[in-house]
Amino acid sequence: MGKKKVLVYFYPKADTPGCTTQSCGLRDIKDDIGRTVIVGISPDKPEKQKKFDDKYELGFTLLADTEHVVAEAFDVWKEKSMYGKKYMGIVRSAFLIQDGIVLNAWYKVSPADTPTNLLKELKK
Repeated sequence: MGKKKVLVYFYPKADTPGCTTQSCGLRDIKDDIGRTVIVGISPDKPEKQKKFDDKYELGFTLLADTEHVVAEAFDVWKEKSMYGKKYMGIVRSAFLIQDGIVLNAWYKVSPADTPTNLLKELKK
């Protein structure tokens, strides 16, 4: 990694309204983040990730964590609840990393906040 920073962000499901807002927001600030690398991770299959990337021309790496191994390692695979039904899923979150050190972590972020949070952190 060297001097590059990496933003690893976790999103619940490709090509859904919130995840699209988050991912397209990051795409739209690529020119403002210098050499920072963006990596998106969700439990979707690789084919769905590729379609998502192609549809919105994201231009950064999307990883398929179908067995939620990476999500568990980052402690973002949690019990969630919708309409009274409990299930396991991704907690929308983002991590700014440099040289293996987490510089900042954002948990339970709104989709539109991820790009804003990243820009604020990079300007420090």
